[in-house]
Amino acid sequence: MRTRTIVETRKVPHTIDGRTVLVDEAYTVRVPVPPRDWDRTVRTGLLAVAGIVGAAAVAWSTVSIGALLQTDVPAAAAYAAAATFDLLWIGCMALEWLARYDPARAAAPRRAGWVALLVAMLAITAHGHLAGSFTIGLIGSAVSAGAKTLWWLTLRSFTHRLNSRTQQWVDAQRAESEGQLALIPVRRELARARGLVAAEEDTLRTAPAEGPDPADDEEDGPDAEVVPINSVGLTVKDAVQTAWDSGIRDKTTVTRYVSKAMGRAASPETVDRYLRALKVGA
Repeated sequence: MRTRTIVETRKVPHTIDGRTVLVDEAYTVRVPVPPRDWDRTVRTGLLAVAGIVGAAAVAWSTVSIGALLQTDVPAAAAYAAAATFDLLWIGCMALEWLARYDPARAAAPRRAGWVALLVAMLAITAHGHLAGSFTIGLIGSAVSAGAKTLWWLTLRSFTHRLNSRTQQWVDAQRAESEGQLALIPVRRELARARGLVAAEEDTLRTAPAEGPDPADDEEDGPDAEVVPINSVGLTVKDAVQTAWDSGIRDKTTVTRYVSKAMGRAASPETVDRYLRALKVGA
């Protein structure tokens, strides 16, 4: 069995002038070396090869399609647009990989990737045809097709197949998690709406009565006989009691007085409830 030497540290006591402290001490140990994982090595090499092939395909299609497009548009715009042809199917393939354990969701990017590849191949073939070499166009389009196929097979080698029951379990867990994620913005929206409603209601409760009260200017009105009170800490019940003690019995007049005394609009229903209680007590 193969082994290798590694350096580790441990705490050991060290004493100077009668005082002992723990210090680090390095020591070597030999540990067994696991056998080489050839599957991992091959997959790493396969990813490197697929990356090189993909880069070559993007370069070829960009040059070919860019040369086709620059006959009518500036070269910079032509080659920028040409680069998107292969990048489209590469992006779709990445989306397919992310949804590898959700067959329903992976189906759409899979189909879109093959369609994007077909469009890129047609553009490369058209360039070869217009350049007078249809064969070169076919070979160039085959480069993109080969790169796409190699990447597709490579990613499939990293994907684990799920049986029907396991797939249903995964779908249920994913649905629950995605439902919780979806509720986050919904709860945020509802909280914002409730906050706006609460702010609006608070504004309506504390807003002063609109417009001047003509009765306040009349010296002979009922309010002239009411004893002024301090509004600090005043409740609706206290204000109604004060109006009652001042001899006011009309609900509208009492409501106007309570609103004026408290500095905000009073609820007529609340005032009427306290008046009825006072009338019963009288």
